[in-house]
Amino acid sequence: MLTRMMQWLRRQKGQDLTEYALIIALIVILAVVAVQALGGSIQSVLQNIADTLSGALGG
Repeated sequence: MLTRMMQWLRRQKGQDLTEYALIIALIVILAVVAVQALGGSIQSVLQNIADTLSGALGG
C-alpha cells in the first residue's frame, strides 16, 4: 500500500513539473510576441527622443 502511494506521489510531482514548464513556455512565447509587436513603436519613440536631444544640443 505504501509503495503504491509513493508511486502515485512521484507521478503527481512529475505532472506538476510538466505543468509549470508549459506555463513558463507560454509566458516566454507571449513575451516574445509582445516585444515583436511593440518593437516598431518603441524604436520610433526612442528615435524621436534622440532627434529632439540632437536638435536641442545643436548636433
